[in-house]
Amino acid sequence: MDLPVMPPVRPMLAKSVSSVPTTGGMSFEPKWDGFRCLVFRDGDEVELASRNTKPLSRYFPEIVAAVKEQLPERIVLDGELFVARPTADGGERLEFEVLQERVHPAASRVTKLAAETPAGFVAFDLLALGDEDWTGRPFAERRAELERVLGGLDGPCFLTRTTTDVALAQEWFTTFEGAGLDGVIAKPLDAAYAPNARTMLKIKHERTADVVVAGMRPHKTSTPERPLLGSLLLGLYDGPDGDASGGGERALQHVGVSASFTEKRRAELWDEMQPLVCDPADHPWGGWAEWAVANPDRVPGTKSRWSADKDLGFVALRPERVLEVKYDHMEGRRFRHTAHFKRWRPDREPESCDYSQLEEPVRYDLARILGTDSKR
Repeated sequence: MDLPVMPPVRPMLAKSVSSVPTTGGMSFEPKWDGFRCLVFRDGDEVELASRNTKPLSRYFPEIVAAVKEQLPERIVLDGELFVARPTADGGERLEFEVLQERVHPAASRVTKLAAETPAGFVAFDLLALGDEDWTGRPFAERRAELERVLGGLDGPCFLTRTTTDVALAQEWFTTFEGAGLDGVIAKPLDAAYAPNARTMLKIKHERTADVVVAGMRPHKTSTPERPLLGSLLLGLYDGPDGDASGGGERALQHVGVSASFTEKRRAELWDEMQPLVCDPADHPWGGWAEWAVANPDRVPGTKSRWSADKDLGFVALRPERVLEVKYDHMEGRRFRHTAHFKRWRPDREPESCDYSQLEEPVRYDLARILGTDSKR
């Protein structure tokens, strides 16, 4: 492989802002919820590389084949790998957990999943084309060239949509979440491509929820002399009054963790939680050791191929305290990312914390975003 921009390359990054910027000469595009991926193609040689420069090609053979079929002979692109799955209303939605399953050590499993849950690749920046390095040019020029050479792609490789219309970007921020997208990215039209620099802006969905604290894990630096909290395990009730599982008795479902604290706060929280420590046998999640390893609800303590070498044991806490957290969005029945501790809610009863409080985004078909649906 001999390209003007050669791997390894760390992609350009984004910093968070609270709202869609209305000034500054920006181009806006959907924020895809997948694996960041740089594509390097030189004839029959194709490399897919992750955000951390790790190779992805062996896990996504269908994308390697699509790159050879759909893209120019010599090109370097920045984009995202994703998996879309059908929805009950006949549309499609991004499914990050299904995408995660695609990274598997067994070649036979990789081949099987490539057929059963094929991935797509959406391009959103140009680093090189032919013998030319495009990273020093402004994004407005890079985008125009992308439209020239990639216009009309209909999958599994796509070109992301963009707009300079602030009102339309704000509409995308609201409506595209229904297809599983993560928010909106803003790029300065006059900026060069800056690897590993936070040149872009990201506007992500953020909401709050009242959750039950039902367990904790020690921090990796915790010692007997100075115990430190690593994460709080969070739960929501389902069942007839807050149904997430189809009815039956109310059960406390594990929905994620809150984990970002200063060292001082980790020590304080560990001490603060001690009065709630209980016998696991008396805890709603106390039977986790008897659960199957392949656990779709990711009950605390169960292992998977993602955590085979990690100690996932937890300290059981009586589910008596309520915490308000900030979160961006749900992935199935769980928070997609780590939830952020906001404040204790002594005014809330744990039993009142259920799925009914969560905002449900309006459904939107991914095909309309990718441009493969005539309704767009």
